[in-house]
Amino acid sequence: MIISSVPCLPVVNKMQGEPQPAQQNQTIQAELPAYELPPKWIPLDERQNHPDYNNDLRKFLPRALKLRRNKTTDQLGFNVRGGREHNCGIYISKVLPNTDAQRLGLKEGDQIITVNEADFLNVEHAEAVKILKRNLDVQLTVRYFPYGYDRTYGKIRPLRSATQ
Repeated sequence: MIISSVPCLPVVNKMQGEPQPAQQNQTIQAELPAYELPPKWIPLDERQNHPDYNNDLRKFLPRALKLRRNKTTDQLGFNVRGGREHNCGIYISKVLPNTDAQRLGLKEGDQIITVNEADFLNVEHAEAVKILKRNLDVQLTVRYFPYGYDRTYGKIRPLRSATQ
């Protein structure tokens, strides 16, 4: 496990329409995924743009999103899976098309770190769903973490090039 202090990305706020800049010198602690060597079958000069290899670690940085609903019965636009009872975090398993969640960049494989400052790293699935459903304003901190998501319920995801 590697812990690194990284700059925080801007908060994306649906109500204001533009990202708010992170405060200067604001840092957060982030657990980096285990390093995996690139597949030997991808030539060195093709790695940068190859769908199965990308060394841009910015996509793994935590980001903040804000969703607002008019009533608690309105959908949030995404499904979750995982939880403490499954020995993993809470992950986005599906994002519905044409929703605010999709427009803000939420995607399958995002791990929910906090919701309205409630810690989601070690929460049971039922409690996570209750917290998400009871709020009109939902401030999410998420990070793209496919390595953890692939381990939810033994989920195995094929490489993108193998499915094309």
